[in-house]
Amino acid sequence: MTENFKKSEFDCKCGCEMPEDVLVNITKLANQLQYIRDNVALPITVNSAYRCEAHNKSVGGSVNSQHLLGKAADIVINGLDPVLDTYDYLDDLMRTGEILQGGLGMYKTFTHYDNRKTKARWNYA
Repeated sequence: MTENFKKSEFDCKCGCEMPEDVLVNITKLANQLQYIRDNVALPITVNSAYRCEAHNKSVGGSVNSQHLLGKAADIVINGLDPVLDTYDYLDDLMRTGEILQGGLGMYKTFTHYDNRKTKARWNYA
């Protein structure tokens, strides 16, 4: 998909087939993550990206989850703390227009980023 990201990193963990319309969104998301990786110069691990309805429900995801649309990824930037570093870094990139505006969620072990076009922020850390 990009220099550092493969489609398999964005596939639903249940193993189902990704719909074509979701693949379009995933491609846009992968390009955003590639921009982040290029700028931070550290590897990024994608913990979760696209989720089908059944898998999303099984992990307690919202019925309005951007993961269902292929517009979200839960990530770890290797070497950065999700709470102290990654959240603020991504927030700055969105504020300056370097990456697409969207949702940003802080969790203890990962950071959620999505490109929903409107600003949304939450803290579950």
